[in-house]
Amino acid sequence: MPRPLDALPKAHLHLHFTGSMRHTTLIELAREQGLHLPDALEQDWPPKLRATDERGWFRFQRLYDIARSVLSRPEHVYRLLRETAEDEAAAGSRWLEIQVDPSGYAQRFGGLTATLELVLDAVGQAAGHAGIGIAVVVAANRTRHPLDANTLARLASQYVGKGVVGFGLSNDERRGEARDFERAFRIAKRAGLMSVPHGGELMGPRSVAQCVDDLAADRVGHGVRAAEDQWLMHRLADRQICCEICPTSNLGLGVAQDVADVPLRRLFDAGVPIALGSDDPLLFGARLLRQYELAREVYGFSDAEIAELARQSVRSSAAPESVRKELLKGVDDWLTGSLE
Repeated sequence: MPRPLDALPKAHLHLHFTGSMRHTTLIELAREQGLHLPDALEQDWPPKLRATDERGWFRFQRLYDIARSVLSRPEHVYRLLRETAEDEAAAGSRWLEIQVDPSGYAQRFGGLTATLELVLDAVGQAAGHAGIGIAVVVAANRTRHPLDANTLARLASQYVGKGVVGFGLSNDERRGEARDFERAFRIAKRAGLMSVPHGGELMGPRSVAQCVDDLAADRVGHGVRAAEDQWLMHRLADRQICCEICPTSNLGLGVAQDVADVPLRRLFDAGVPIALGSDDPLLFGARLLRQYELAREVYGFSDAEIAELARQSVRSSAAPESVRKELLKGVDDWLTGSLE
C-alpha cells in the first residue's frame, strides 16, 4: 500500500497569488460583482492553453488579468489567502512562499506599500487559521521597465523580517533579458532576500544560466529547460540551486507535449535540487498534491525518492531553521512509519 502523499510534510515554493484562487471562488466573486467571465474560465475550465507563441501567451495573460479583476476589495484578499492556506494544509504543505506583484493591485488598494501590507496581514491571518507557515515573494514583471523592478526591490527590502523572504521575476521570459534586471536583484540580495527569478520555461538553458550569472539566483522558477544542457545541470547540482518544477503548468502552457515529457527524472538523477510547484492552479486545474502524484505515477519515483523531493523543497525554502528541522523530521517519520 503506497504511503499517503497528503501526509508527507513539504514546502510549496512556486505559487502565484491570483493563480492560487479556487475556481469556485472565482465564479462566486464574479457573479457577486456582475462581472462576465469568458467560457474558458467558466464552463470550459480549465482552459486549453498553449503559450509557446506570442498569441498563446497573450491569451494566457488575458485570462489571468480577468481572474485578477474579481479581487476588488480587501476582504477578497483575505478570503483568497485563507482558502489557499486551507488547500495547502490539505495537501501536506507546511510552508508556503506565495509570489505577488503588488503593481497589479496597487491602483485599487491604495498604492504599492498599502497593497503589500494588505497581503502580509492577510498572510499572517491565513497562516494562523490553517496552522502552516506562509511567506511572501515580491515579484517584478519582466514585461515592464527595469526601473519598476528597482522600485519593487526597494519596497520588498523594507519588509525583510516582516514576512517577505524573496524577490522574483515573472511573466514571459522572451520579453526581457535577465541582465536588464540585475540592479533590482542586487538591491534585493543586499537586503537579505532570496533571488528567485523565473527562467528556462519558454526559453532554453541559456535563460537559466542568465538567472544564475546575472541575478545570482538561489532558486530558478521552472528551470525545466536546464535538462537540455548536461553542463548546466552539473552546475546547478554543484551549487545546489533549486529548480521549481511545475509539471501540470508545463503541460498546460505547451512547454511539454505530454506530462511524461517533463524531465523531472533527468534533473533529479543529475542531482539538481527540485521543489515541485503548482504555479497557477486556477488556470491549470491542479494543485500541489497532483504534482507529487505525478512523480509517483508518471515519473516512477519510489517513496524514498518522493521523500527526498519533499526534503529538497524544505531545504530550498526560506523557512526558519526550527521549521526546517521539524519538517525534515516529519518527512523521515513519513518514510519510516508503518503503513498499517
